[in-house]
Amino acid sequence: MQALRTPDARLDNLSDYPFAPHYVDVPDPDGGRLRLHYLDEGSSLAAPVLALHGEPTWSYLYRHMIPIWVQAGHRVIAPDLIGFGRSDKPADRSDYTYQRHVDWMSAFVQGLNLTGITLVCQEWGGLIGLRLVADMPDRFARVVAANTALPTGDHPMNKAFLNWRAYSQDTPVFRSGRIVSGGTQSKLTKAEEAAYDAPFPDASYLAGAREFPMLVPCRPDDPASQPNRVAWEGLRQFDKPFLTAFGADDRVMAGIEKVFQKKVPGAQGQSHVILPDAGHFLQEDVGPELASIVNRFISG
Repeated sequence: MQALRTPDARLDNLSDYPFAPHYVDVPDPDGGRLRLHYLDEGSSLAAPVLALHGEPTWSYLYRHMIPIWVQAGHRVIAPDLIGFGRSDKPADRSDYTYQRHVDWMSAFVQGLNLTGITLVCQEWGGLIGLRLVADMPDRFARVVAANTALPTGDHPMNKAFLNWRAYSQDTPVFRSGRIVSGGTQSKLTKAEEAAYDAPFPDASYLAGAREFPMLVPCRPDDPASQPNRVAWEGLRQFDKPFLTAFGADDRVMAGIEKVFQKKVPGAQGQSHVILPDAGHFLQEDVGPELASIVNRFISG
């Protein structure tokens, strides 16, 4: 598998991102290895908060939240999914499948032997992370699902998602910074937009970002549909604390929080949150507020 690696210089010295890089290798399907980047902040003796980002972001998304979690005494693990951030980027779109992303992140969690995990997952971070919860529930202590879903293709996708998917394929120039800014209420500065663009020096690095929207199972016979149905069976047995925290201005994920609240036993009786000043990328709009919600959820 041919993979590209973003030059470190493009990702050094970013504003509000003073975190040291860490790396681990995960297997590719051809018997090789891919380098996966992650942040590891706070005490190694503390139970981890595993913060999973979505499309087309990277661990930079959690920069305003990590210090708040660390100050509360937590260890924070924030990986860059393969194809994003400092992680390696397979060059062909066909190299990316939903199952491979689950397998890569599963190898990461098991390789670091993470247990007692508080999962904080947004968008694709939930599509992947919730599969891990279903596959290895004993490793997870609780879940915060933020603007995410676990689709099976058995129900029609809403117009907002279909419009996003069409844009992601049709736009001649894929600018991550502008996409993230367009999914927030607060809008990004030019420097913040540049930080989201930085992992992709040119279009050859964008195979994963371009392919991700096409991997969401939208048909009942999608390759990921049955594995996600199986994962839902696991989530229907998950009785550990499960909190939803959704942005009120997220049209793609609107209403999905109610599915989790109805189907996941651990969601019963929790203080679920709708954040009125947040869009799709709620970490950008209300990151410190969301971090504090997670801290209270853990301590409660």
